[in-house]
Order: sequence, then structure tokens, then C-alpha cells
Amino acid sequence: MNRPIVGITMGDPASIGPEISLKVFRSKKLYQKCHPLLVGDGNVLEKVMEKLPDRRLKLNQIMNVKDAKFEFGTIDVYDLHEVDIDRLKFGKVSKMAGNAAFQYVKKVIELANNREIDATVTNALNKEAMNLAGHHYAGHTEIYGKFTNTPNYTMMLAHGNLRVVHVSTHVSLRKACDMVKKTRIENCIYLADKVCRNLGIASPRVAVAGLNPHAGEDGLFGDEEIKEIIPAVKAMQAKGINVEGPIPADTVFAKCLGGMYDIAVAMYHDQGHIPVKIIGFQYDEKKKKWDSVAGINVTLGLPIIRTSVDHGTAFDQVLKGTANEVSLKNAIDYAIKLSENKQ
Repeated sequence: MNRPIVGITMGDPASIGPEISLKVFRSKKLYQKCHPLLVGDGNVLEKVMEKLPDRRLKLNQIMNVKDAKFEFGTIDVYDLHEVDIDRLKFGKVSKMAGNAAFQYVKKVIELANNREIDATVTNALNKEAMNLAGHHYAGHTEIYGKFTNTPNYTMMLAHGNLRVVHVSTHVSLRKACDMVKKTRIENCIYLADKVCRNLGIASPRVAVAGLNPHAGEDGLFGDEEIKEIIPAVKAMQAKGINVEGPIPADTVFAKCLGGMYDIAVAMYHDQGHIPVKIIGFQYDEKKKKWDSVAGINVTLGLPIIRTSVDHGTAFDQVLKGTANEVSLKNAIDYAIKLSENKQ
């Protein structure tokens, strides 16, 4: 009775999103943990099921959450009717698909804002397609910031016990360096500590990465650590947060993996993304396929819960039956846990 309602976007309809959604909904355990609701287009799911048959699943196409059945074997689809199935080209970038993916995200945010659902999970959208449709956002994170009226938010990537929060994400490296500012770092430290508590970690240990090689080497390789990062760390220590840094980026993530810290604050996109994806993504050259595409994305600082897959639309894998659903499964599990422990 107390299972959370989790709204899951289908992602770009021309992508692997519909396929991995169907794969996740095959699991009886999913329904034992939550009430899953897929936001997308029913006709796309029907077409994918024709190409990749799975007769164990039925669709319940609805326009109101209260009409959902939440029964294993039936996918409740909040159907937005955005896609002309005769025009949809799977595996291709298109304005129609980009608009549909954007509308799915907008709707799931609306449902969460209205407290009709307890958490949101997003499949991948294609930024080029979305921008072709006139929706000029860098990605999901910025859409959520806009439609929840949230000015201060950040991205967290996670795989296993490695969790990484980012000071900046979708900007140039040159601009990312300029965004390493005390106030922003303080906010990321606060959000890192808070999400760990929401995950049930009573006394989080937060590590802050340096921006420069060797964390600046006392100003020898840059002064951002001295001027911005160290003052931010000291300020948050004074507020009672167990935070250390700056720690050189070439060792901080290994320390997190080893259990020394519960979460790290990275200074820019690739600094945080690379270590998470190295352990979560496993490519087999002999098989010419990904054996694992694990890891999840969480937007912190929002008034609603949002987790996401940590991969792209993978147009090259569409309708081959090989798309890996592990990241989506993990994202749903994370959303459930955050919902259960929300403070």
C-alpha cells in the first residue's frame, strides 16, 4: 500500500528507451518495490513489441494517474500521443522525436510537482533532436531546473559505492574553470551531504577534488584551490559537515572506491564522469557489444526526486534486442530509495 508511484519517461521514441523500458517492466520485482508508470507513447511501445515480441506484456494507455492498474504483466502508459508512428524512423535524429522526448519530461515533472507521483526517472533524450524541436536546453538537468523553478541544483553520478557530485557539467572546459567559486562549491558540498543522508548514510564523509594537478601544489599549478576551494571546505566544516579537501583528482576517486569517503565533489563534467563510467561501462571488443552499461544520474537540490540512466540514446542499437537495461533498473531502485528516505 505504501509503495511509491514512480514516473518513468520513455526517452527519445527513436532510441533504445522504449526497448529497455519494456525489459524493465518484465520484472515482477519492480511491482513489488513500487508502482511504475511509463510516460510516453503507446503506439511506439506497440511497434517495438512487434519488432521484439514479448507477449507477456499488455498496455493500459491512460491520461490520468488514478486510472493506472499497477499490476504485473500490464504496463500503465501515460499516453501523450506525440508520435505519428508512420513517420517515426527508429535510430534516427528527428524533430518529432525530440519534441516527444521533451514533452515526456515536462509531463513527468508536472505530475511530480502536483504530487500525483512520488519520484521521476528519465530515459535518455537526444539533445540535437530536442533542439531541432525548438527546446533549447543543455539536457535533462536544465529542464528540471526550469520547470521546478530551482536555481541551485547539481548532477550526481553513482555506481555502487562511488558517488560524484559536479560543480559544473555542460559547459566548455574553459568556462568550467571560471565556475569554480566558493559559493557554488559550498552548495555542492551541502547537497552531497544531504543526498547521502537521504540514502540512509547517517554520518556522510565528503571529499572535495582539486581542480588543478596535485590540487594546485600550494599555488604552483594554479590558485583556485587557495582562493576558492579551501575557503569553501573550511566554511562547510564550520557548519558541521564532515568534508575534506581539496584532494588531488588522480587519487580522490580511488579513495572513495576504497571506502574512505561516501561521496566526492568533482570540479567539472569529465573529472567526475570518467571514473564512474570506467567502472560502470564494460565494452567487449571481441563481442562488439557492451557487457555492462551501469550507473545512474541524480539531480540534487530539486523539490522533487529525479534519477536517470547514465547513457545516451544509442541509436546504433535500436531494435536489435541487445540494449542493456541495467542502468534504468538501477535508476529506478535509486528513486525508490530516495523516496523512502526523503527528508
